[in-house]
Amino acid sequence: MNSARLVRAAVAAVLAATLLTACSSDGDDDAVPREWIRKTYTETGADWRDPNSTPSEVAQAVHTERAAEDRTSGDSMEFLRYGDDLVTVSPHRSGSLIEIEDYRDGYRRHKRHLISWPDPDSASFRGGGPGEGK
Repeated sequence: MNSARLVRAAVAAVLAATLLTACSSDGDDDAVPREWIRKTYTETGADWRDPNSTPSEVAQAVHTERAAEDRTSGDSMEFLRYGDDLVTVSPHRSGSLIEIEDYRDGYRRHKRHLISWPDPDSASFRGGGPGEGK
């Protein structure tokens, strides 16, 4: 009888772990492809650099790796929105600089280029975080 109880407890533990893992997904489908960016571009502290590609080429490569929710450009920069994160690709020497930051901070910094995007300070903004859509 103890072995049957042990088997049931083990099965319950495996099922509980599986359910918790599924429920705690960080939404990688709409998240910035950070790991891919780390592997593909040269790290320069908190940012990444591509020494040869234009911002448009880099933004397209990032968008191809994982489609952004929205994309726009201005002043030779490209902007990609992923939930509550913003990827900015700007000219840097003969290539591009890639920055990833919180959407709210990036929006404030580049607001003049993001006029068609939702203002994160508005009451209707739903940043794409854990409570998105609730």
